[in-house]
Amino acid sequence: MFANTRADAKARLEAFLPEAGKAYASKRNFHGDTTSRLSPAIRRKLITEAEVVSRALSAQGYARAEKFIQEVCWRTYWVGWLQQRPEIWTRYRADLTRLEPNDAVKAAMAGQTGIDCFDAWAQELTATGWLHNHVRMNFASIWIFTLRLPWQLGADFFYQHLLDACPAANTLSWRWVAGLQTQGKTYLASAERIRQMSGSRFTISAPLAREAIALPLDLIPAPRALPPAETPDPNQRTGLFITTADLSVETQPLPNLAALAATTHIGGHPAPLKRAYAETALTDALTRASTLTGLPPERLNEATPIDAMLTWAAQHNLTQIITGEAPTGPEADRLDALTPALAAEGIRLIRRRRRWDDLAWPLANKGFFAFKAGIPKLIAG
Repeated sequence: MFANTRADAKARLEAFLPEAGKAYASKRNFHGDTTSRLSPAIRRKLITEAEVVSRALSAQGYARAEKFIQEVCWRTYWVGWLQQRPEIWTRYRADLTRLEPNDAVKAAMAGQTGIDCFDAWAQELTATGWLHNHVRMNFASIWIFTLRLPWQLGADFFYQHLLDACPAANTLSWRWVAGLQTQGKTYLASAERIRQMSGSRFTISAPLAREAIALPLDLIPAPRALPPAETPDPNQRTGLFITTADLSVETQPLPNLAALAATTHIGGHPAPLKRAYAETALTDALTRASTLTGLPPERLNEATPIDAMLTWAAQHNLTQIITGEAPTGPEADRLDALTPALAAEGIRLIRRRRRWDDLAWPLANKGFFAFKAGIPKLIAG
């Protein structure tokens, strides 16, 4: 169902391009196979936002592909917004430590609530690692306003299972449904609308909430300035460390490299399907990088990431390690822990930010409509 190699992602994009214009704009909210399903590959940068947008422009032109391009940019917007307010992620993770799934939460996750659409979606999520975007909004709304369950546990349920879930898009989308992201702005699931968008797949005889009262607003911090993008020193002995945050090694210039590595497996507690997807994509990137550079691919023990990295750097006499920028989330946390440990040994860890992100993230300091106005300028850049 989903491309887990760069070659497959590029092929899926080319196959979808004839649908990326008016057909996408008119059908995208209907459940089923109405979208590109490239989001898991874009989330890991098996294929980048810049590549997807460029091909859509070539195939359809901006006027016809505008809605598709905007949907691609939604993820960029969420990531850029959270980059400027990482406290929101920290707060969400802290909330999860004090919340325990009770019987009602477990029933919702198992698809045993008696709400036919919700139960089918819960089971589809765990079986496939995927839900249509319109389904996700309705699922979150029913979770929060009909079942009255903590939104943080619902977001965590999605994050564990969705192949394309990233800390920014997943967390902030749940906050938006709950009325936390935009003050007073909530999303209320409608039985009639669900029947329409699903082709009358569900009866929805169980009553849904008739109003969506926004949760008490928490403090949203002011956006903070982003640090400047880092540049590697071409005169240093350099290693390339690949993470699942950025798997398109071909689309960034590489200095002369002395070593190439990735972890043995991804960290965290993803569902088996999500772990398998991410690790297949990581293996694909490491294999491509090895072919590109002529270096043997090495694996660093994820169980002891700092010690493994230091040992690898010492074996190859590295003075600099480059890796793709990892936005706010677990991957960034791991790089944050590695940076001082490497610095203590005289080794710089360079997190290379892509030009697309460097131009786009500062635009995400307000709402999406303000960001949307800057999309043509972003594309031109």
